[in-house]
Amino acid sequence: MTRLYTRTGDAGETGLIGGRRVPKDDPRVEAYGTLDELNSAIGAARAFLGDAPPAVTRALEQVQHRLFALGAEIAAPDPAAAGVRPCTADDVGALEHLIDAVQAELPALRVFILPGGSPAGSLLHVARTVARRAERRVVALARAEPLNPEVLRYLNRLSDLLFVLARAVNQAAGRPETPWDKDAG
Repeated sequence: MTRLYTRTGDAGETGLIGGRRVPKDDPRVEAYGTLDELNSAIGAARAFLGDAPPAVTRALEQVQHRLFALGAEIAAPDPAAAGVRPCTADDVGALEHLIDAVQAELPALRVFILPGGSPAGSLLHVARTVARRAERRVVALARAEPLNPEVLRYLNRLSDLLFVLARAVNQAAGRPETPWDKDAG
């Protein structure tokens, strides 16, 4: 049996795809680690979807697969070494198409809303905020090292998708949106 633990990270370093060792707080590790956190947040939301439209479940599963590939792309200083298909404009376009389709089924939004609603909707809002943090981590990495610009575009659209999916899931669950009352706080 192969052990899960290797002990190679006990001194605070980890290996990137390709073999280079870096500190565990390296911007590249921060970026792909936050993508992993985002993938887990989406998985948690999926666990609570219940009677959500099957298209939502399929979309989130596809996103999770793409996030694994993005993580590998970020974990490899030489993306060809990652052995995965890099993020493309087609991936971004697919998200845009999905956002448009879901949003067309929702009432127009003319105010800010508070995150919340059903358990799945609330977790999708959490995933949305993790997506924004992942985007910030990738921006920081892109300032230091060249990256595929489609990764940033994908993450920017993904947070929008998670927002409209949270609204759709809440609507399907019969949970009304709470408008932000700027005078309440």
